[in-house]
Amino acid sequence: MTQGEPTYKRLIHHGAKALSVLFYPLLIPTYGMALYCLIMAEFLPVRYSVTVCLATLFFTCFIPVSLILFMWWKKQIPDLYIDDARLRTTPYLYSILGFGFWTWFVIRTMHAPLFLQYVSASATAALVAVAFINLTWKISAHLTAMGGLLGGICCFAYATQTWPIGFIAAFLGLSLLLMVARIEQKAHTPEQVVAGYLLGLATTTIPYFCIHYV
Repeated sequence: MTQGEPTYKRLIHHGAKALSVLFYPLLIPTYGMALYCLIMAEFLPVRYSVTVCLATLFFTCFIPVSLILFMWWKKQIPDLYIDDARLRTTPYLYSILGFGFWTWFVIRTMHAPLFLQYVSASATAALVAVAFINLTWKISAHLTAMGGLLGGICCFAYATQTWPIGFIAAFLGLSLLLMVARIEQKAHTPEQVVAGYLLGLATTTIPYFCIHYV
């Protein structure tokens, strides 16, 4: 972006950057857990909700981001976004470590509902898949996380037999905006963002629904 560009282009650029920061992949599990606690607020003690949200933030964001920041401090990576796919492998391993601890916490400590156990385990599996795909192709981690969040919403809707179509449609619109933002920033191609979204959605929903129908 140059200083002489029209105002609307600068606004689009800043809007795309803001969306990328707001929906940073390592923040998505915390958003999902907070959404679950908000919907179930009538049945969950406040202390329980606060504990699980903070624990999710710690395991899925604080641990990997701290290690990634250490790599940045050691000048092993240029920034938190790590646009160069070749530099993403080690940060992905740190993230997988954090997500693994989170899955253990959800299953063994939180004693979460079955759908949440599958969602957390599937989110970890999706991250492993992204790490392997990244070795040869730069798939979008942002959209994988967003697809996983939509998958979690669908699993919750199925488990409770409530289908908030308006909410799901709004979330799909938000996901589309994030796709455009990542393309606008030249971080990914259209194929990479769509593939990431479908990967996150599939790895979260397919195992859960297969358990109920097989």
